[in-house]
Amino acid sequence: MLRQCALRVLSRTRAAPGCRRYGSCSPSAGGDTGEARAYFTTPIFYVNAAPHIGHLYSALLADALCRHRRLCVPGSASTRFATGTDEHGLKIQQAAATAGLSPIELCDRVSAQFQQLFREAGISSTDFIRTTEARHRLAVQHFWEVLEARGMLYKGLYEGWYCASDECFLPEAKVTRQVGPTGDPCPVSLESGHPVSWTKEENYIFRLSQFREPLQRWLRNNPQAITPEPFHQTVLQWLEEELPDLSVSRRSSHLHWGIPVPGDDSQTIYVWLDALVNYLTVVGYPDADFKSWWPATSHIIGKDILKFHAIYWPALLLGAGLRPPHRIYVHSHWTVSGQKMSKSLGNVVDPRTCLDRYTVDGFRYFLLRQGVPNWDCDYYDEKVVKLLDSELADALGGLLNRCTAYRINPSGTYPSFCTACFPSEPGLTGPSVRVQAEDYALVSAMATLPRQVADYYDDFQIYKALEAVSSCVRQTNGFIQRHAPWKLTWESPEDALWLGTVLHVAFECLRVFGTLLQPVTPSLADKLLSRLGVSAEERGLRELHFLPRFYGHSCPFEGRKLGPDTGLLFPRLDQSRTWLVKAHRT
Repeated sequence: MLRQCALRVLSRTRAAPGCRRYGSCSPSAGGDTGEARAYFTTPIFYVNAAPHIGHLYSALLADALCRHRRLCVPGSASTRFATGTDEHGLKIQQAAATAGLSPIELCDRVSAQFQQLFREAGISSTDFIRTTEARHRLAVQHFWEVLEARGMLYKGLYEGWYCASDECFLPEAKVTRQVGPTGDPCPVSLESGHPVSWTKEENYIFRLSQFREPLQRWLRNNPQAITPEPFHQTVLQWLEEELPDLSVSRRSSHLHWGIPVPGDDSQTIYVWLDALVNYLTVVGYPDADFKSWWPATSHIIGKDILKFHAIYWPALLLGAGLRPPHRIYVHSHWTVSGQKMSKSLGNVVDPRTCLDRYTVDGFRYFLLRQGVPNWDCDYYDEKVVKLLDSELADALGGLLNRCTAYRINPSGTYPSFCTACFPSEPGLTGPSVRVQAEDYALVSAMATLPRQVADYYDDFQIYKALEAVSSCVRQTNGFIQRHAPWKLTWESPEDALWLGTVLHVAFECLRVFGTLLQPVTPSLADKLLSRLGVSAEERGLRELHFLPRFYGHSCPFEGRKLGPDTGLLFPRLDQSRTWLVKAHRT
């Protein structure tokens, strides 16, 4: 599709309005023209420790998807975005005791840290849910009663391995032995490496084994239900194995910090069932209106909790007579200088320090540009500095500085485009024609960029969307370098037409870049678009037009006064080469 579109631009560009218009966002990204709703969620984050960059990464992925959807479908009524904290369970009970606090005191303290981080990082959530809230307790107990009424629960003796760190039960095949601190072999989870203990108690059990085939059908009939595709295949492979029934409660004498089983105070509802129901709580469950938001839901999760979201949660929903979520987007983890983040290694990265050091937009851009959902990504300070200086300060900021410099654009306006200098038909000649073949390649790339970015968002490849934008920024800088507007003068009639055209094309490229970067770097994008004189009403994605004068249409920006100069778009972090940016401004 993209290749055909580019060919049409090169062969007969007037026939390509569909390529230069954003036109429609893909339905799953929320771009349908009706009143369809979209609901994005992060995991709710466990409050046994302070937030780290992995938590922020999950929130940023969801935030970018949600912001992109809002740009496709203006208005807040059809889009919701929830995050929050998971505050029940044995780990919280133990962590609070270790800290000398009551469980609710620990929850209040750490939940506030997550809320503060997300405010500072510009996370645009519409709801922050805490599982200790009364509305959530009501939703969880109602969900339990529905499962019970539908015959999905029974009481039985559970005997097996339990991992307190992961808050999950494990079959024998998922347990191995590792040498412990005393030198003796200790049982640990095969997947996480955390210690496990043998548990034997009477619990309520969910009939998970009944849902193996329904889950297989769901995934095979919905190949995009879990993205990226390798994680979809992973879940299908899990479902090839036996799916034993799932214990969904613990003895209250052992676990008191949680929601009691309705009608049986001797049992506490399993923390994962409790936590997963938060996605329903946010949309008003059990009130009838929740069905207008469910299952139009996109969960953004880390790969370590894939089984809970892709097997247990859909099965619980089916057991309660509800449909599985629309999509589950899965991402991998962050390492630090090649090592897993851990308190014992002392390498846990504080995200608030990073926001201060690299700016909010800078750190947002780094995590979303470098984070690849399919595999783990590595963090180290030098990588952040190099990327942000190269792509935001030098390439994008330098381009804006060059084109708005007083010497090149003394009138401070959005210059006019001359069709005689830049005809829409490649190969035309004439006394005014100065366009080169590479310039048509730039127009082609820019024409397809918004659709390409939309497809990447839909495939949960935000890093590729940013890579595509960065590639076009480099092409635009090449365009400016080729035609060297600083060597042209407004006093020469021949130069003036071409100088205005070169700047007009560059401004059009910058306008598209600013529009497309809004989900990732909202403040930087706002600064860029405001400098170009683009109003708030002209920043949506649904009707994004690139270079309309090239296609024979009027341009609303032509001749418009630019916005005020507020300084560098993005300051260099490595000050040793700041002179390069200053040179671009002259």
